[in-house]
Amino acid sequence: MLDYDLHCHSNISDGTLTPAELVHRAAERGVKVLALTDHDDMDGLEEARAAAIQHGMTFINGVEISVTWRTHTVHIVGLGIDPAYPPLAEGLRSVRSGRGERARKMSEELAKIGIGGVLQGAYQYAENPNMIGRTHFARYLVEAGHCKDVKSVFSRYLVKGKPGYVPHQWAALADTVNWVRGSGGVAVLAHPGRYMVGRNSMGKKTMHELLADFVKCGGQAIEVVSGSHTPEQYAEFARYAAEFNLMCSCGSDFHGPGESYRDVGKMPDFPLGCTPVWQLWEHDAASKAD
Repeated sequence: MLDYDLHCHSNISDGTLTPAELVHRAAERGVKVLALTDHDDMDGLEEARAAAIQHGMTFINGVEISVTWRTHTVHIVGLGIDPAYPPLAEGLRSVRSGRGERARKMSEELAKIGIGGVLQGAYQYAENPNMIGRTHFARYLVEAGHCKDVKSVFSRYLVKGKPGYVPHQWAALADTVNWVRGSGGVAVLAHPGRYMVGRNSMGKKTMHELLADFVKCGGQAIEVVSGSHTPEQYAEFARYAAEFNLMCSCGSDFHGPGESYRDVGKMPDFPLGCTPVWQLWEHDAASKAD
């Protein structure tokens, strides 16, 4: 098992735990190196780092950025970023700015099928109102009795082709990678297996084209071991990593107890032949020590 978890969320975006609570849970579950990667927001990093120091844990500044590539929404995780880097901070501010309008439209779409009061209900779950998103809608719809759990809400209401889905233009792939790389961070394609399922799924040809564009823009790594990947997908994306000369990352994509694919904590080992993404910053740290 790997004692690294490089993809998880707090209530600064759409997780249920505070940054400090998240770090505490990770420490209890044996994590030695943790990255907090809230969606499009870095406000939890300082609190999480302070908690990690108390637990003797190595903490990596992170963020998960929403990207529109062709007709697909994909996510880029930035690891080892500098939150003070102005283009990154401003870029994330621009990404967040569209969330309120999208939320209003989602509520209107749900009202058309007889589900009212959703916008107000969703905001009750968004402790950071600037980060209102589909997960907050899903939690309210579960509370209101429309579905049994968050995963059911997504499949029934909030994905492409279903009531409540509203398309949105997020950041461009090249801009996102530039923000991450410019801040001194590593750009990672998050949970690629998720882009190959559902109504707007990518086939293998499109995945190859995405990875080629990602590498061309300066992307450096891919999540091979993810909470939403199967063991077969670990091997599949390890092969993609080798083909495109990408480093390999891992993360639970934890959002909250009982509603995530995997709890925060130790991750399964990489398939043979993977080069871990942390070699980048560990090599840099060793060079500085010399």
